[in-house]
Amino acid sequence: MKIVILSRDPGLYSTKRIVQAAEERKHEVEIIDHSKCTLEIEKKNPRVFYKGRYVEADAIIPRIGASVTFYGSAVVRQFEMMKVFTAVESQALVRSRDKLRSLQILSRAGLGMPKTVFTNYARDVDEVISSVGGAPLILKLLEGTQGLGVILCETEGAAKSVIEAFNGLQARVIAQEFIPESKGADIRAFIVDNLVVGAMKRQAKEGEFRSNLHRGGTATLIQLTDEEEVTALKAAKSLGLGIAGVDMLQSKRGPLVLEVNSSPGLEGIEGATKKDIAREIIKYVERNV
Repeated sequence: MKIVILSRDPGLYSTKRIVQAAEERKHEVEIIDHSKCTLEIEKKNPRVFYKGRYVEADAIIPRIGASVTFYGSAVVRQFEMMKVFTAVESQALVRSRDKLRSLQILSRAGLGMPKTVFTNYARDVDEVISSVGGAPLILKLLEGTQGLGVILCETEGAAKSVIEAFNGLQARVIAQEFIPESKGADIRAFIVDNLVVGAMKRQAKEGEFRSNLHRGGTATLIQLTDEEEVTALKAAKSLGLGIAGVDMLQSKRGPLVLEVNSSPGLEGIEGATKKDIAREIIKYVERNV
């Protein structure tokens, strides 16, 4: 089988591991930089042109960064038009990258989450702060990734100043309830084809509230409760993702979904669980092609 990995950086751990897993299972693998693809749109003959030739594939595995979601999803959509199986569908990718839209979908699915407030540069900042239970509270840029653009405001005065500053810059933010019992930790459940193939607990480093591994957090193996597993699977399914990293907080009222990642990294989860997650992704592709 010919598998194309859409990735801008062949040197990334996740990309290299997927290539390794595919080659171990005797597949032909190619890495293509989706940002450099040309899309030819023609009646009954959609094609993808890359480095002087047309791309042919049986399946694609998108590894698309948040900064190139628009064009990356267009490339995935082009392969879908060519009847090529994709491990992450274009619409699911777009849904997951729109933080506000994804939270609305998760809410509609009946999933628990921290109370979240979004406004269109509202002047009544005090109402926004009180709506999420006052300080401390979390402020998030809608376009932020890997913990960037996430701020813990410990006082209402600080929150008000930050919101007003973002409003002045016309940067869209959401305010979110702070969950103190999580103690700077969250859970990531890695889902492939409607199965949890690994889970880890990420703990923020001392003096930091963001548990992202890119921010210096540490990861350890964790056994999910039944409720946490059901929540993670339902979150991925509600967004239509065949591959997903579902981030949750442990709270007094049960698991609360923070975010669903459509291109979750493999290094942290494979290191914590000692499982071959890349192999599970390739097996998922095999089952569908």
